[in-house]
Amino acid sequence: MLRSNRNYRFTWIGQVVSEVGDHFNNIAVFSLALANTGSGLAVAGILLARGAAVMFAGPVAGVLLDRLDRRRIMILSDLIRAVVALAFIFAIPPGRTGLLFLLSGMLMFASPFFTSGRASILPDIASSSQLHTANSLTQLTQWTAVTVGSFLGGSVVASFGYQVAFVFNALSFAFSAACISRLRVAEGFRPQRKDLSEDKVLRPWPEYIAGVRYMRAAPLILGIGLIAVGWSTGGGAAQILFSLFGENVFHRGPAGIGMIWGCAGVGLIAGGILGHRIGRELGFEAYKLTVSIVYVIHGGAYVLFSLTPAFGWALFFISISRAAVGVSSVLNFAQLLRHVSNEYRGRVFATIESWTWMTMMISMALAGAGSQIVSPRTIGAVAGCLSASTAFFWGWANWRGKLPEPALAGVDPEEVEVHGDPIV
Repeated sequence: MLRSNRNYRFTWIGQVVSEVGDHFNNIAVFSLALANTGSGLAVAGILLARGAAVMFAGPVAGVLLDRLDRRRIMILSDLIRAVVALAFIFAIPPGRTGLLFLLSGMLMFASPFFTSGRASILPDIASSSQLHTANSLTQLTQWTAVTVGSFLGGSVVASFGYQVAFVFNALSFAFSAACISRLRVAEGFRPQRKDLSEDKVLRPWPEYIAGVRYMRAAPLILGIGLIAVGWSTGGGAAQILFSLFGENVFHRGPAGIGMIWGCAGVGLIAGGILGHRIGRELGFEAYKLTVSIVYVIHGGAYVLFSLTPAFGWALFFISISRAAVGVSSVLNFAQLLRHVSNEYRGRVFATIESWTWMTMMISMALAGAGSQIVSPRTIGAVAGCLSASTAFFWGWANWRGKLPEPALAGVDPEEVEVHGDPIV
């Protein structure tokens, strides 16, 4: 597909570079905050700033992506993020932690316009027969970038300093914008809306609510959104704990943070590959059962990661935990791509991202406050149990028959790439 599909090839190349740059930024910012303050609350504050930004940006991004040219919005998002990423250099001196909060929020406010846009155009740049592969490869690439970016980011920060990481991140966004500018499709990237004529004025809130109502009308789509919320109850705490475990529990500095994030990425890659392979053959009922199983594995492995005294075992268990998340993510995303109508695609993806970050923000706040009272290991064990609870709520809804398969909307039903039940 990378050889034959020009549009997807440019999207993928830009994704590789920009997302590796993202994790250079992550490692540099978290390490800098801990180095300048010595407190997990600083990391929590940065993550809260990011979460709040995404929460407020999500509804706006979704409405605009379903109104305007999605490609142009993505390019503008990249260019804005390039400028903001470079500005992190001014936050390096001690005493400027507040600037880390501000710039982190600005960077993440611009992000949903790109990430939800990329999800929204995927069925436009990949044929129906390529969609399952495009979905899997896009997520697999994202997680590979976590691995490569985290390992390299930790090493670069430790060896060359924070400035190099921030400059690379800025250049990666500029490169991504150049790649997205090369995309071309005959019908363009502005969605055709049945519920909207050209003479209607922009009504952000009513249009966002219309997207939420669309999700409520399809229990499976709403359920997938709520899965993200359930995972985030513990996943938000994990964002803080990775830094605390690397720095304060195992005493391995930026390189230790990078190794934990990197092994989490290895797990996601393995899970993405497995999800891609089983997704071709998995029927609808088997898909729903698989989601419950992998979330039990995810939560249990995260509890073991939190409690093991050995750094090597901790890396192993976090890999298993994230592999389970990878399987679920590939399968759930495939469902959304096949069942969400193009005219609502931007709002659905942006809404799920917004809900996820809103829940993560609460989880991060509690974990940050808790880190001043109890050990990171205790917080991690609780976070693992919370994430695992997702499996039981999803299983209960499926047992009660509340997750029927909706009609295909994202693709032509006759061209869907599946064997067995027409579902993945």
